[in-house]
Amino acid sequence: MMTGRERILSALEHKKTDCLPLMPITMMLAADEIGVPYGRYATDARLLCQGQVAIAEHFGFDYVSVISDPGVESGDCGASIIYYENQPPAVDEKNALLADKSRLASLKPPAPHSGRRMSNRIEGVRLLKEKAGKDLLVEGWVEGPTAESADLRGINHLMIDFIDDPDFVKELFAFVYELAMPFARAQVEAGADIIGVGDAASSLVGPSIYEEFVWEYQKKWNDGIHAMGAKTRLHICGNTTANLAMIGKLGYDMVDLDWMVSVAEARKQMGPDQVLLGNIDPVRVLFSGTPEIVLREIEKCYQEAGSNYIVGAGCEVPRGTPEENLLALSRFAKETRPGV
Repeated sequence: MMTGRERILSALEHKKTDCLPLMPITMMLAADEIGVPYGRYATDARLLCQGQVAIAEHFGFDYVSVISDPGVESGDCGASIIYYENQPPAVDEKNALLADKSRLASLKPPAPHSGRRMSNRIEGVRLLKEKAGKDLLVEGWVEGPTAESADLRGINHLMIDFIDDPDFVKELFAFVYELAMPFARAQVEAGADIIGVGDAASSLVGPSIYEEFVWEYQKKWNDGIHAMGAKTRLHICGNTTANLAMIGKLGYDMVDLDWMVSVAEARKQMGPDQVLLGNIDPVRVLFSGTPEIVLREIEKCYQEAGSNYIVGAGCEVPRGTPEENLLALSRFAKETRPGV
């Protein structure tokens, strides 16, 4: 029987696996698993490690991850972050660090080992590797070009900048690349097998803007992380249907699909070799459904993917998801033999 780490790596390398890999994103649910407020979980590497290991053991996940919230890199750059006791930290959009675009010229990427939140995430990777890395894949995480730019500039301002000031957008993307790569490298050095790239804001742009601005930099993230010796995962919340064909040419080892994207269409647009994850509706199916509905919907996703498939939801598993529903998802993964 394969370990979870072996199972995922084999799937990403298009090798035979004993069953389907299982990689749902859990954040608030992991904090609840160990009974700690999410604000502490997201800012204390020891608690994050404890929660991730506990929930992976409970539900038979094949990996653990340091994903927590989008404010890690931007907060270390000096952005205003709102912290909550039992919710994820959030970037303060009303006080965006780059509300004044001229500030970019003097902004410097902070060192990953600065002792602030990036340092905490790196420590989380180290602890997960130490506690679970023999059996489970360890996932690091960085924000992608559009998401991090939106965190620094403000999402509404960035969307306007694509039209009104394209040169600034390119300068900003170049800056966040210099921010992300050392951070990714530090996580790989700490033991990350794969780096997740979260770029939710890129689902808001159409094909022309995606092709002109975003594609090049999402590829830079992928190629840069591959050069470090790690695998890559692209996670874009939202409807990416219009850009599927271009996303399929980026070269990421795996691509997550949110629930509103047709798995069949993604397979058609991306081709047979792209490893896909997803994409049952986290709320209407996994949270509000029954085990029977979960099994029906995840079977449909698997059949539409055909092959090169990893079990997961369209996005984060919601806090309060019934245990029996998540166990049904796990059972499907463990009992399904790829190619059989």
